[in-house]
Amino acid sequence: MAKGKDIRINIILECTNCPENLNKKFPGISRYTTSKNRRNTSNRLELKKFCPHCCCHTIHKEIKK
Repeated sequence: MAKGKDIRINIILECTNCPENLNKKFPGISRYTTSKNRRNTSNRLELKKFCPHCCCHTIHKEIKK
C-alpha cells in the first residue's frame, strides 16, 4: 500500500559557484541527484561536493524541481 506522502524524496543539488565563475575549464553547471528524509531534514540541504566544471570542491544547494 502506497501512502499519500512519501517520506524519502528525490532532490537536485546545484553548484553555487558555477554561475559566478567565468574562468571555468568547461562550460556548464554541475548538478547531483540524491534523496533525503523529509521528516528529519525539513529545510534545504547543502553539501560540499566536487564540481567538474570549476575543478574544485564547492557548496551545492538544493533547488526546486
